[in-house]
Amino acid sequence: MPELPDVTLYCEALAQRIVGVRLLRIELPSAFLLRTAEPPLARAEGRTVVAVRRIGKRLAIGLEDDYWLVFHLMIAGRLHWFARGTAPPKRAVLARLAFESGILTLTEAGTKRRASLHFLQGETALRTQDPGGLEVLAADLGQFAERLRRENHTLKRALTDPRLFSGIGNAYSDEILHAARLSPVLLTSRLDEAAVAALYAAVRGQLQMWTERLRAQSQGAFPENVTAFRPQMAVHGRYRQPCPACGTPVQRIRYADNETNYCARCQTGGRLLADRALSRLLKADWPRTVEGFDREA
Repeated sequence: MPELPDVTLYCEALAQRIVGVRLLRIELPSAFLLRTAEPPLARAEGRTVVAVRRIGKRLAIGLEDDYWLVFHLMIAGRLHWFARGTAPPKRAVLARLAFESGILTLTEAGTKRRASLHFLQGETALRTQDPGGLEVLAADLGQFAERLRRENHTLKRALTDPRLFSGIGNAYSDEILHAARLSPVLLTSRLDEAAVAALYAAVRGQLQMWTERLRAQSQGAFPENVTAFRPQMAVHGRYRQPCPACGTPVQRIRYADNETNYCARCQTGGRLLADRALSRLLKADWPRTVEGFDREA
């Protein structure tokens, strides 16, 4: 799922291309994408774009008269830009927005249709799209600590809860926790002040670093190949590959459609966290430490 750095780049790229430009028409090859009935979507056509805004992991396009198109890309949704005179491909396209300056399409890989579009009017309606997570890059340490300790969750769950923190998902939470040298299953209630400060610094550092890194990679082009798995990442998507800090094979915990990646030596004191499916299968043979995993491997 595109997270804060990726959605930020989408917003910046779109702002350069469509702010001050008229939206000519909207086509929805997949009608299920639209999750609102009022106001009618046809009212968006012919209006000039006045703003592009990130709301958590959502992207909002503001039009004249306080109308808003709010896209939630979910896991597999991606945006693509085509200059005027270019015919965009039709495969997997859920929405096509024709502007005076070019065409924006929304595609979604796979068969599960999770991406959504809300068409709203007014700031009050727009606020309903905000889960309320704290913008850590605009918050101080005290605000971060209060939000972190508001509920007693594992660190992984707390960081990825959009009601607690804005724009952080599965990928960057792994990178943040590795940078902070903290276990993904450590409970928020058990963090001392030093650990909270380290986590605060890691959140800000990783989000800022990745935003700047993606800006440099795009070089002003519209972001393509947006992915949760990047070769420069320390642990996310790097199962069994060496941790860049200590060389220990990266571990993982799988659940549903997601997985948590971590370094046992850097983050859990050498202890392997139980993967529900695999540890149940191996039972007594499941290694308890990274040394035991190395011998089994």
